[in-house]
Amino acid sequence: MGCAVMALLEVEDLKTHYFTLRGPVRAVDGVTLQLERGEVLGIAGESGCGKSTLAWSILGMVPPPGRIVSGRLVVDGIDITKLSEEEIRAKIRWKKVSMIFQGAMNSLNPVYTAGAQIEEVLTYHARMSKLEARKRVYQLLESVGLDRSIANRYPHELSGGQKQRVVIAMALALEPDIVIADEPTTALDVVVQAQILNLMKRLQREKGISIILITHDLAVIAEMADRVAIMYAGKIVEYGGSEQIFYKPRHPYTYLLMKAVPKLRGPKESLVYIPGQPPDLINPPRGCRFAPRCPYAMEVCKEDPPEFTPEKGRMSACWLERTLEKIRYS
Repeated sequence: MGCAVMALLEVEDLKTHYFTLRGPVRAVDGVTLQLERGEVLGIAGESGCGKSTLAWSILGMVPPPGRIVSGRLVVDGIDITKLSEEEIRAKIRWKKVSMIFQGAMNSLNPVYTAGAQIEEVLTYHARMSKLEARKRVYQLLESVGLDRSIANRYPHELSGGQKQRVVIAMALALEPDIVIADEPTTALDVVVQAQILNLMKRLQREKGISIILITHDLAVIAEMADRVAIMYAGKIVEYGGSEQIFYKPRHPYTYLLMKAVPKLRGPKESLVYIPGQPPDLINPPRGCRFAPRCPYAMEVCKEDPPEFTPEKGRMSACWLERTLEKIRYS
């Protein structure tokens, strides 16, 4: 799966493992993808598939006992895997890549006001004075649809939607090129979810930022993403344009995920569930990691890991795809 030379973000064969007493957990195990300027890339998959670890890796903040083992992470021409923590903090984090953390309720410090927490980003990374930072805080809050009075409130005084907007404002503080949104609508009701998604689309359009949208909610991916990466057990199993992935999935895992989502229109169909559970990433299957749960698995799937097969700008890692020219799942 090749990467364009001028891509804003290039992830090449990235491996991030958590080192435990039982052995390394291969949370991200050979991921390759790219993000263009102004693009929204959706990353979907079950809980525990490595989506958030991939995000932490891009930000250079993998929590211990995890660390990047190998691969390249090139942000705007800079390979962050070769930088020290101080260099990442000075050149990359929040300036080129920022993050909307999963669960705004937990990512805000309860003993500081919303304004003080945004100010900290500005005074630490941009070396602004207190007065300059406060003016910028007001601008940021207004840009995400909040009144400037929110700056003086503590997190417990804000609704879930207001907290999420504060976190978005914090992520935009230094006008980064890339914003990683990790489950940005989790724990929000459907009305507030729609408001947050519309806000993100407006900010992406007005500011030209690139967004990596990480979620297990396929409806959110369909609403926002230009391209989609489907992740399973630490690997990307399918990658391509949003319409390609949703209308003509090529990997059995993608197909079964789509079948598990209820449809508002069209004939009624029984919902499908995927039996079993994701594999132990300390001792993953020798062949395709989805083979133990795949109803279409062949003997080769259990023995040899499949390689990506490119087809008109999309990729899928499946032996069935390599064996047959056209597949119709039934």
